[in-house]
Amino acid sequence: MKKIRTGWKLPPLCLPVALLGANVSGKPNFFTIAWFSLLQEDPPLIGASMDKARYTLKGVKENKTFSLNIPSARMAKTVDFCGMHSGSEVDKSRLFDVFYGKLKTAPMANECPLNVECELVESKAFGAAALIIGKVVRVYCEERCLAGRKPDYKKMNPLLFFMPEGPYLKTGKAVAEAFEEG
Repeated sequence: MKKIRTGWKLPPLCLPVALLGANVSGKPNFFTIAWFSLLQEDPPLIGASMDKARYTLKGVKENKTFSLNIPSARMAKTVDFCGMHSGSEVDKSRLFDVFYGKLKTAPMANECPLNVECELVESKAFGAAALIIGKVVRVYCEERCLAGRKPDYKKMNPLLFFMPEGPYLKTGKAVAEAFEEG
């Protein structure tokens, strides 16, 4: 197969979407993020990259906590709204039934099927970007999204984002069992 040099700056990737939550000046705020990933298993660490000017980043640094809330595909409109409007101008906390876990300062959205409560371990600046690294403290999952005690992606129906400009997508059919097909 012939490959063509594209000249693209960013590779086209399909990434999961999350709402990153933090209390900013005592008020819950959420913004849409697709640049996050697991970094290691033990202890479980998650990294998230964002523009340093993000309003929510102030709350992450202030409280040393944050959450990642995995929305379902049916939440695309609300998720897009959270990514388009700054919490410095719009009260996004009213969009969600907010709850708190063990850390008491990482707001989570009850409407999202999966919530990850994190304690800030480190924050690094890279030019205009900031990378936050959080230790996973607790994971919460809607009971209806479990198959036995395991998460069921079909029931969660997570929202995906095709980089760099969209569209939003939803998951499809499983094509193979991981760690068995090879």
